[in-house]
Amino acid sequence: MEVMAIAIGGMVGGGIFSILGISVSMIGYLTPIAIILGGLMALLAGYSYVKLGLYYRDEGATYAFIKRTYPKSHLAAAAIGWLTVFGYISTLSLYAYTFSSYAISGTDFADSAWTRKVVAWGILGVFTLINLWSVKGMGRIEDLMVYSKTLILAVISILLMTHGKTDFTTFIEQMAQDVRQTPFLRILIAASITFVAYEGFQLVINAVNEMKRPEKNIPRAIYAAIITVMMIYVILSVGALFALHIEDIIHGKEYALAAGAQKVIGRLGYDLVVFGAILATSSALSGTVFGASRQMARIADDGYLPAWLRRRRRHIPVNAVLTMAALAGVLILVGGLQLILEFGSITFLLVSFLVAMANHHIKDKTHASPIIAIGAMLTLAAGGVLILYYELMHQPIQMAAIFTLYVLLAGGAIIYAKKRARALSHSGPPLG
Repeated sequence: MEVMAIAIGGMVGGGIFSILGISVSMIGYLTPIAIILGGLMALLAGYSYVKLGLYYRDEGATYAFIKRTYPKSHLAAAAIGWLTVFGYISTLSLYAYTFSSYAISGTDFADSAWTRKVVAWGILGVFTLINLWSVKGMGRIEDLMVYSKTLILAVISILLMTHGKTDFTTFIEQMAQDVRQTPFLRILIAASITFVAYEGFQLVINAVNEMKRPEKNIPRAIYAAIITVMMIYVILSVGALFALHIEDIIHGKEYALAAGAQKVIGRLGYDLVVFGAILATSSALSGTVFGASRQMARIADDGYLPAWLRRRRRHIPVNAVLTMAALAGVLILVGGLQLILEFGSITFLLVSFLVAMANHHIKDKTHASPIIAIGAMLTLAAGGVLILYYELMHQPIQMAAIFTLYVLLAGGAIIYAKKRARALSHSGPPLG
């Protein structure tokens, strides 16, 4: 249950609060279908994490899988290191932005972009200080936060459905109408964007050396957590569509649930949604800063990130914690919710594609099904391409911003891959 809590906590981190408004604005009542398709993509991605996690038993997870599968390629290690770190930075930005959107949703500044950014910077600062101060006892607190927010989301869903303005028959009719009017490609694009809401299941691998019977508990935890989270998201989205006018969800997409719940349930509904969103994002912020900063320090230990990021004080990677928070703050400054969401989804689709490729590369050792591995690669690659296509057609400026970010990441990875290769050529054989 604790390992499953890690995965659920990593996934239910404000993702549903963020994706709901954007998905509804794209495909309306078909949002639950997009969420299910996104969950199926996550299950395909999870398959490779299970196989590689059991084979390598390395808590380094994504980064370690690629580095150990392609031991002679410094570029592969550097590329996955940079992508993974900046993927986590994008989710930190997403969680902080979502926290801020809901925290100020009941104030006169609810629609102020700058107020939202300032509050997001503030909550990033709070969890940065917490991680720099101490991590003792955070495990049990995290468990409590994870299961509390899951219970609150269930209560919110029930309240929304029981106070809904739409009956089941009308809901099905609206869904059927949207099926006729919405191109299937648009549904697939929305499903791909929801993928970031499932990011976090791979955190199970970080605990591989501390869990009992990993050969049973890794697959159980990853698959069960993804399915559980998929059900939570579907129920919550159906509840929102039952209870709220679709225009209200679209208009207040940064804080759609809170705005709508207040109209339907009253102040209690609003307070419950805001509390659930704040609890969910706080839990995810805490866990992501903790885990991702240590991943960043490990990559720096291997020479694929600047050496000063490896410095620790009382086993805490201080410079990595501060750097992650600072870069997340920059991403909040330059982008809105949709840019952060889409950059995060593309990044984790790409990372998961590379993990699936590694699983297929050593399928004889991991005993992986080549059909599932290839299916995962094709599905995850298609998801990333679909988001980029949507951006190119509808948001060319955002597309340019995302492309620029990837050019910078590629440049950094190439520079440090070459640096590492030169350093090892003078000191000994390459890393194995």
